[in-house]
Amino acid sequence: MAKEFIKIGLVSISDRASKGIYDDKGIPSLKEWLGYALITSFETEEHIIPDEFSIIQKTLRELSDKSRCDLVLTTGGTGPAPRDVTPDATMSISDKELPGFGEQMRQISLHFVPTAILSRQVAVIRKKTLIINLPGQPKAIKQTLEGLKDKNNDIIISGIFAAVPYCLDLIGAGYIETHQDIVNAFRPKNK
Repeated sequence: MAKEFIKIGLVSISDRASKGIYDDKGIPSLKEWLGYALITSFETEEHIIPDEFSIIQKTLRELSDKSRCDLVLTTGGTGPAPRDVTPDATMSISDKELPGFGEQMRQISLHFVPTAILSRQVAVIRKKTLIINLPGQPKAIKQTLEGLKDKNNDIIISGIFAAVPYCLDLIGAGYIETHQDIVNAFRPKNK
């Protein structure tokens, strides 16, 4: 029996936001975009945590194993700085890596900043959960999820979310439908 809604974990990884030094902008941006892009009903479980390897591991494990999230989206901690350990912690709890997600995020971001090559975003599967490390900036989050469009709103480069619904199908997670004018999610035609 299919779920009536999907569960999405949202994790902002930032030393300063976790201490209340500034307001987190990653989770609100993600929630806004998901509300705009998804047809499927969803609920979120949200965490703002510091850039600490063991805390990231624990949070991702709990979202997958205990909360049974279908999808987990993280923001922050993906650069080359010593405190940026999100990809490392994510890889350490994964069953499989999906390198195409990181490659596509960097390709999209390179249209805006040459430093996109410094990004270490990854996507992995843990059990029946897809976990994706996104950039930390709200504008970059939207661009990587949705892709690049021209003045006529035609897709120049697909965003990574176009592959998320089918990936969730393949791993036995919840079923997601998107507004096709925002994210043209790909699923193979039935034979």
